Amino acid sequence: MKTGEGFGAIVLAAGEGKRMKSSLAKVLHPVGGVPMLTHSLAAARSAGARRIVVVVGHQAERVRCLYRGEGLLFAEQHELLGTGHAVLQAREFFLDYAGAVIILCGDVPLIQPGTLRMLFQRHRAGGAAVTVLTTRPPDPAGYGRVVTAADGSILRIVEERDAMEEEKAIGEINTGIYCVQSGFLFAAVAALGNRNAQQEYYLTDIVEMAGRKGLRVASCSAADPQEVMGINTPEELAAANRRLEMRGRR
Repeated sequence: MKTGEGFGAIVLAAGEGKRMKSSLAKVLHPVGGVPMLTHSLAAARSAGARRIVVVVGHQAERVRCLYRGEGLLFAEQHELLGTGHAVLQAREFFLDYAGAVIILCGDVPLIQPGTLRMLFQRHRAGGAAVTVLTTRPPDPAGYGRVVTAADGSILRIVEERDAMEEEKAIGEINTGIYCVQSGFLFAAVAALGNRNAQQEYYLTDIVEMAGRKGLRVASCSAADPQEVMGINTPEELAAANRRLEMRGRR
């Protein structure tokens, strides 16, 4: 894939989804009659992704079989050690590529192609190493907060369990969707540490790493928080199905 031709995409789909209270892998739960992962893949493809790598883990073979023949690449995360570790598993598929990579999750079925295109265009126009898709939900509790500088650039993202009280008061959150230059991305995730409450390798830490290197970290805000929310519970799954049904009636 040539650098000037669209962008690469990594779709994270390795998680078990224990809060779904189901034996089915989270990304295979249906939204609008198809697995929620299908929506994330379709949005990435429609937005301009020229190479899509799906990082699988829980029920990996089941996911592979379901999407066989669709031109996807698969990387397996054998130990679920966090989002940064998951992205690292896709590195071998981007060794010949120096352009932008959009990272999104397979549990965001309401994401629109236009939002991903906007993220990519903002990233490219701003000359950033990392561009974070953010949003402002009515209640930011439970989400990573976006800490910004006076000029609007992002300094770091703090997971709520690691946040101080003043950081928890921030209303802008990380959606878990990013656009990152591949050269910086894979060097950064290879250097991640896991000194945090979960002892996981957080992808969010690449933001601070970019800042230390003097690289620009920009943000792109999604106007509709519901569009970019991940599905973690049966209640959220039901809400996503209702929202998709309403979208279809318009």
